[in-house]
Amino acid sequence: MKVSDLIIALNLHLFCGDDGLDNEVSGAYVSDLLSDVMGFAKEGEVWITLQTHQNVLAVASLRDLPAVILVKGLEPDAEMRQHSEREGIPVLGTSMPTFELAGRLYMLLKGME
Repeated sequence: MKVSDLIIALNLHLFCGDDGLDNEVSGAYVSDLLSDVMGFAKEGEVWITLQTHQNVLAVASLRDLPAVILVKGLEPDAEMRQHSEREGIPVLGTSMPTFELAGRLYMLLKGME
């Protein structure tokens, strides 16, 4: 599944990084700790978080993550937007809480929706 497919299926908002809409998604990782994501997220997993600063994109780039999804109506700061555009890693958003988004994404990726 591509990032662009996630946007449609989950009604996500694209904030920035539209060069990465064709990035392939194989799973997801949920965490708000940068060190946790650096140690355990796998290539191809979208990162669900409430962190809105540029260091998120540095970690996403390091781990080859296809996109970052911000929850609870949060929006990326200016530096995060710039980093997203440079790296080609889309930053997406939703008003859904983390638990709901993770569940819906799981069902979608497992073919249950």
